[in-house]
Amino acid sequence: MVVRMRHTRAHTANRRSHHALVAQTLAKCECGATRVSHRACPSCGRYRGRVVVDVAAKAQKKAVRKAKASAPTK
Repeated sequence: MVVRMRHTRAHTANRRSHHALVAQTLAKCECGATRVSHRACPSCGRYRGRVVVDVAAKAQKKAVRKAKASAPTK
């Protein structure tokens, strides 16, 4: 059996002091769009000056999948 101990308000507040939400830091991309810091740009796919995500190919792939899904099947 566990002995229940009372937590004071100060103890509770000390624990909750680490629960604060922090806003994301935004950076400016070379293309002019804002992006989340340390992430690739969602509009151009660049990170630190080089293309790491081929956004055009990803959009084309998504369009093909959408067309297949909406095509009537027998």
